[in-house]
Parts: sequence; structure tokens; C-alpha cells
Amino acid sequence: MTKILLVEDQPTAAAYLAKGLNEEGMVVDVAHDGPDGLHLLLTVHYDLAILDVMLPGLDGWTILETARRARRQTPVLFLTARDAIEDRVRGLELGAEDYLVKPFAFSELLARVRVILRRNERAPAMSEPTVFELADLRVDLLKHRATRGPDRLELTPKEFALLSLLVRRSGEVQSRTLIADQVWDMNFESDTNVVEVAIRRLRTKLDDPYPVKLLHTVRGVGYVLEVRD
Repeated sequence: MTKILLVEDQPTAAAYLAKGLNEEGMVVDVAHDGPDGLHLLLTVHYDLAILDVMLPGLDGWTILETARRARRQTPVLFLTARDAIEDRVRGLELGAEDYLVKPFAFSELLARVRVILRRNERAPAMSEPTVFELADLRVDLLKHRATRGPDRLELTPKEFALLSLLVRRSGEVQSRTLIADQVWDMNFESDTNVVEVAIRRLRTKLDDPYPVKLLHTVRGVGYVLEVRD
């Protein structure tokens, strides 16, 4: 059964969302402040965490940053009244799966929750390769594991999804639009640099510590994972 953590400081809103998710067959733990939410996220396994950004004690950004440093890779959906592009990019850059701006309809929240759960539960077909190798990079889709040589790459769920897309199509240039559609299941405004930010963060883990660079920018076109002379 799907288990969800909901961190929302407004009791009425929290009760309404928890009730709706319960009615959809999901088990929901509710925390009303940042410290309690962080404690649950670090100590209990959840299929998804729904975090309000503005919380007493610790904000949602800090909860997610702390969880990722502790290597907790629970998918996160942010809820917030802050709709500036910079805030949306920040949440996604920290490794959130999605970002929903208040006020919203419960049906929209439920749809996004289902998309995230499907994405993280989806296993490659048995007839398709599940392990990809390029130079000293090895990506195991079933184990959700990526390594370069002896080193394990500590990637957020979004970074792993981005790397998986690129390695499955190594040698083929992937456009910014295609990446946004395949990795985030949505289109972004032309002035939103979330793809560039995600590529930059992935590159710091995938390429920067190693002499052979695998992730390349094709100016005006997109990005490609390949070995170059």
C-alpha cells in the first residue's frame, strides 16, 4: 500500500488532503511543523513526501536538503503559495519531483501524486536492457544505481531519471524540450532554466571529478552523453 508523508502546518488543509488521499487507498502520516516532518522523513520509508515550503521550525527547502544529505531519496512534491519561477527552479534543483502552487484543486494534486508514483514504480520491460555502460560509467535501472569506476554516484531521483534518459540514448542529442517532457512530464516556459540547472548539477557529480567527460552540450540543440576524442 502506498505510504505518503504530508507536512502541512495548516490543520484544516492537512486534514482535507489526508482524508482525500486516504479515500484513494493511500496511508498518510501528517506532520504540522518542519522538525517533526524531517524526523519522519529520515526514519520512516515513504513512497512520496508532500512538503509545504513555509513551515514552523524548518522550511521545506531545508527539510529536503537535509534529507538528501542523509541520502534519503524519497520523492518530494512541494506545495507552496510562492509561484515565482526562481522558487520553482529552486525546488526542482534541490531534487523535488514536482511543485504545486496554492490554491489548487485536490484533483490536480492527486493527478500529480499518481504521475510521481507511476514514474518511480515503473520498471523497464524485461525485453529491454536494464544496465547501460559507457566508458567507466555503469547505470543499473532496476537497482537505481549509477557508478563511475569504483565510485557510486549519489544522485537525486530527478538526477537519476535525467542520467537514465541520456544513457539510454547515448550518442543521440536530446533537446531541452524533450528532456523537460520526459523527465518532468511537463512543458516549461521558455525563460525557465530548470533543464540547464539540472544538467549542471548532474555534471558536477558525473563529470567534474573525472578526467574523461561524458556529458556534452551541443549549442542551440541540446545535450548528449558520449565519449569524445
